[in-house]
Amino acid sequence: MFHFPPLAAEVVFHLGNFPVTNSFVNAVVVSVLFIVAAAYFGRRLKPVPSGFQHILEIAVETVLDYMDRVTHDREKSLKFFPIVGTLFFFILLSNWIGVLPGIGSITILGSEHGSLVPFPLFRPANADLNLTVAMAVVAVVGAHVFGVMTIGFWKYADRFIKLGTLWKLLRKGGIGIFVGFIEFFVGLIEIISEVAKVVSLSLRLFGNIFAGEVLLTVMASLIAYAVPLPFLLLEMLVGIIQAMVFAMLALVYLSVATTEMEASH
Repeated sequence: MFHFPPLAAEVVFHLGNFPVTNSFVNAVVVSVLFIVAAAYFGRRLKPVPSGFQHILEIAVETVLDYMDRVTHDREKSLKFFPIVGTLFFFILLSNWIGVLPGIGSITILGSEHGSLVPFPLFRPANADLNLTVAMAVVAVVGAHVFGVMTIGFWKYADRFIKLGTLWKLLRKGGIGIFVGFIEFFVGLIEIISEVAKVVSLSLRLFGNIFAGEVLLTVMASLIAYAVPLPFLLLEMLVGIIQAMVFAMLALVYLSVATTEMEASH
């Protein structure tokens, strides 16, 4: 009899009133790894890369090359890299750590429906909807911030509310009033679409990673040796794909937000 992972991450312990879940533990471990790696290798960068620095530069350059295919501008790619690159590498490492052999076998006892049951100490961070929603909000809000900084507040706001266009059409009278109200409601639909971006980004990543967790749990419970290995490799591939999809969609939002309407047409 196997124990399906619940939709909500399990609480490991509490810091005061703050519940620390197993997915939060995973996210903290990944964040600490990034901070330690940045502090260690940042002080040891060489003009001619070698060893692990060479691997890091290849990874960064590969991501920038993919970003160039969307932005068609290396300067823009470099400007967006702190957001897009961080999202990509964080999601990728979080996904991979969650499926490493042995990680899921580290369990602790927790309370469920009044009885003690074992649950994993580490759960893929992206199998927690709270984290995927937070990252989606960062991506979408970040796109709006860059858009305002690049083309100005009023020009950017006109993409949604279209106050300037509405005023001009209302002054014309007649059919202009009708068109003006249509433009206004189209702007409201655009605002709703921004909320839909957050929902689609977060649910896509969460759904795929959580489904992978369920699949691995079922396979490991049915046959513990050898057979689950192909599924582990499949989940590592899914981890790369989902990281790329999330990061590239965030990049598309950033690129569109920083492009003036006339230029985009």
